[in-house]
Amino acid sequence: MLAAKDFEPSLKIAKFGLGVWLLGFKSVFLHVKTNQLAIVNTPKRIAVLGATGSIGRQALDIIAAHPERYRATVLAAGRRVDDLISLASIHRPRLAIIADESLLQRLREALAPLGIETAAGPQALACCVEADDVDTVLTATVGYSGLEPTVHAIRAGKDIALANKETLVVAGELVNRMLADSPTRIFPVDSEHSAVAQCLCGEDISRVERLLITASGGPFRTWDADRIARATAADALRHPNWNMGAKITIDSASMMNKAFEIIEAHHLFGIAPSRIEAVVHPQSIVHSMVEFTDGAVKAQLGVPDMHLPIAYALGEHTRLAAASKPLRLTDYATLTFEEPDPVRFPCLGLAQYALERRGTAACTINAANEIAVAAFLRGQIAFGDIYRTIEKTLANTSFVASPDYADYVAVNAEARAKALEHIS
Repeated sequence: MLAAKDFEPSLKIAKFGLGVWLLGFKSVFLHVKTNQLAIVNTPKRIAVLGATGSIGRQALDIIAAHPERYRATVLAAGRRVDDLISLASIHRPRLAIIADESLLQRLREALAPLGIETAAGPQALACCVEADDVDTVLTATVGYSGLEPTVHAIRAGKDIALANKETLVVAGELVNRMLADSPTRIFPVDSEHSAVAQCLCGEDISRVERLLITASGGPFRTWDADRIARATAADALRHPNWNMGAKITIDSASMMNKAFEIIEAHHLFGIAPSRIEAVVHPQSIVHSMVEFTDGAVKAQLGVPDMHLPIAYALGEHTRLAAASKPLRLTDYATLTFEEPDPVRFPCLGLAQYALERRGTAACTINAANEIAVAAFLRGQIAFGDIYRTIEKTLANTSFVASPDYADYVAVNAEARAKALEHIS
């Protein structure tokens, strides 16, 4: 049985439609606004951060397919200025932002004739979410960069469709504290956490026994340890099921991505870390499962396609017709599940370490991992050196037990410097 301290049930209840009630918990994605009717009179205005990436582009597909429900008012990207120009020309936001300030002039010259405002830099990215013409912020940026815009969005009371798992990995405790004083609701976009949310809908959180977060196993699922140690970046980027960006694909290969998802699930749903497990599911059809105290297990199934979880988040847990390709079970004769191997994939064990130590431990892990993955992609270190870099950085970076936002910023910077020092 779960201890009462593992959960902090909230009495916030939202009314969605006629007689349909959704019970909220005092966790991130289910902070709901009391008595808010899910009736859309005008299109929801969305800021898409990370618009040129895989999640951002698929979100724009959904927005374009439902103009009566959604409008993209802000598009932001990191360095892909030509892609941003193309997307802005199609979707006509009020504002387009490029994080790399050296590319602002090119962006401005291309979009000024269309009447689209432009801006550049991390501060512009963080502050754009506070605009009056933004209702929901889709954070689909990569890594630590998602934290500051999320903090600004919560302070401004904006809803968040969260695709940037590192926000909660780095500062989940801070985000939860902020949500206690904000009307912001966070809806998870990651397929695993969206699956858990769907499985929990209508259920009593105190009757949850375990969360089972599925993992594809990545490209090295069947490789032995010696072969993994010799893996190249090209090997690691060959994900068997998903089409993702380079960084998250490498994280999938090392199973660091799954460690991060366990940490994120703890902060989202308030489940004790000891009751969140990863299970390898090579077909990527079951996106996650919830086991209840009576022995029942609920699972959410779907084809490996992010349109469905993105639509479910943007729709505030309502369902849009034909959001994704239909799943035909006859196309999948066998669905298999395996225990993950912590010896071949040591990064997975960092989830429990971070959740047990708390404080800035996960912030350090994330910073070191971002530096190590970038170095691996450049050919500077071997695949096995990703874990060793994180281990060394943890041992040499300051630890803050009860951090505020400034502490996270400082530890992130220190950990990156220590990781670079170790690599060099």
